Amino acid sequence: MNPGPLTRGGAIAAGALSVLMLAACGGQATEDSSAPSGEASEGYPVTVETLFGDVTVEERPENVVAMGWSDAETALALGVQPVGVADWQAYGAPGVGPWAADLFDSEPAQLATLEPNPEEVAVLEPDVILDTRSDHSQERYDLLSPIAPVVGPPPGVEVTYGTTWQEQTRQVARVLNEEELGEELIAELEGEFEALREENPEFADVTIAVGAYFDGQYGAYVPGDSRVDLLQDLGFEYKSEITDMADGAFYVGLSPELVEVLDADLTIVFPIGDVADTLEEDPVLQGIGSAQDGRLIILDDPELVNAFSSGSTLGVSHALDGIVPLVHEALGQE
Repeated sequence: MNPGPLTRGGAIAAGALSVLMLAACGGQATEDSSAPSGEASEGYPVTVETLFGDVTVEERPENVVAMGWSDAETALALGVQPVGVADWQAYGAPGVGPWAADLFDSEPAQLATLEPNPEEVAVLEPDVILDTRSDHSQERYDLLSPIAPVVGPPPGVEVTYGTTWQEQTRQVARVLNEEELGEELIAELEGEFEALREENPEFADVTIAVGAYFDGQYGAYVPGDSRVDLLQDLGFEYKSEITDMADGAFYVGLSPELVEVLDADLTIVFPIGDVADTLEEDPVLQGIGSAQDGRLIILDDPELVNAFSSGSTLGVSHALDGIVPLVHEALGQE
């Protein structure tokens, strides 16, 4: 499972020249390609507003490539099976969580995440590339856009990987001409949150902090990250000083001396690549106030961790079933 990359490694533009050559030879559709002859698909062309400008898709996409975090799960929820998937959370084939895997009829191609391989993407001949939740860099967009129209995050998303599940659903639904279904999915999940807030009004008086343990170091997530957003949507109040430390990123690394900032009325931490026992036995984490008072939740179920981190309508709904009972237990409500 990948928590969302903590750093960017290397230049992702390697191979862009060869993609341009492939495009020049007619290997795949581009934004400048003429529409196929015959009647246009109903509801098309469609134009989607993105962080990098308006993107127009002339015909209903047949080959959809999902490059962004949980874009594949979002497409599947909208009834479309991507031909290629970037497996950000290292699920293995078919590249999505178990709550979505059965929606594939056949296994899609598995694609790189942080540093896309343009040749691997181009060979799939995509009609559109979904990249609504990633590092949102111009470099990444410039690498992918010669291959096919790239639907990125909507304008105004400032935090990297900070596209909300509502925004992601609407971006993908727009390009797939499934806006009515997209709004139904959003309304259904928002209804789940509303019902849980009504059942648990005491959540509004509880401050939260969310952290991870990765490669021997702790870190904290901030609002704009899907994990924090999930808890805020349940009514919890985020511990605000961590946001200042993140300086516009979705995650901030914490030295041992700073792990104390994870202390809140309720703290949720999960390991990435380590067993939960590491955290259960770590004197640094166990020394913070919430751990001492029994208000620390260490997520030790990989499926729940992945659902909590998914940021898709399907994954978030799955996560709620597991997270809420743990919260009740930690807060002494059961």
